[in-house]
Amino acid sequence: MLDRIPAPVLAADLILVFHFLVVAFVVLGQVLVIVGGVCGWAWVRNLWFRLAHLVTIGFVVVQTWFGQLCPLTVWEQDLRRAAGQAAHEQSFVAYWLGRVLFFDLPWWVFIAAYTAFALLVIWTWWWLPPRWSSRSS
Repeated sequence: MLDRIPAPVLAADLILVFHFLVVAFVVLGQVLVIVGGVCGWAWVRNLWFRLAHLVTIGFVVVQTWFGQLCPLTVWEQDLRRAAGQAAHEQSFVAYWLGRVLFFDLPWWVFIAAYTAFALLVIWTWWWLPPRWSSRSS
């Protein structure tokens, strides 16, 4: 079945799935940090997890401030164009993940939302500081 899907379409779908996972990591990761902090889960203070989370949202905010689309979005769109796809010709995966990820809103809305979310992430670094070891409480 996969051999009938053009390579650029398959690659675009895989990038879209990865993009969705990155967004889920940022959003659900923050929810888990807050819930885990309240519930006393030591793993939410893991330094590497928290650094990866902070760097990811930091990248999103900076590229938005510079007026740039996410590189994953650009890459996916380029692959779809290379495959001759229009928006209505997307695969099932692309259609539904695209509906979850992409909104037609003014750019300032994204800047404000991403910046507010990043400030929440930074605030949780103060409220629930990460630790080198999950054994520290």
